[in-house]
Amino acid sequence: MTADDSLGRLDDDSYPAYTMGRAAEMLGTTQGFLRAIGEARLITPLRSEDGHRRYSRSPLRIAARARELVDHGTPIEAARRIVMLEVRLEEAQRVNAEYRRAAAEVHPRTAA
Repeated sequence: MTADDSLGRLDDDSYPAYTMGRAAEMLGTTQGFLRAIGEARLITPLRSEDGHRRYSRSPLRIAARARELVDHGTPIEAARRIVMLEVRLEEAQRVNAEYRRAAAEVHPRTAA
């Protein structure tokens, strides 16, 4: 792997660049919280060759949102459901916007 390859991975939201300790530090939470939301199936860390949990930026954003909810008194299981629905809504809105753009290209006068 070249240095350019390594630097390119820094921009990859799915590259598991963070250890559990670093991820917890970045989120201002505990490693136990990361384990708990993993057990609740909100995020699934990848595992290094030696079995240690590794996190990418994408699930850490989800973990940060879950932490926000939990900090406001929401139980972890409820936070998991809320975050999962928010993620699904965001994806549906993205797909809807893509369909609207495509329809506007095909029928520029009738697309709203």
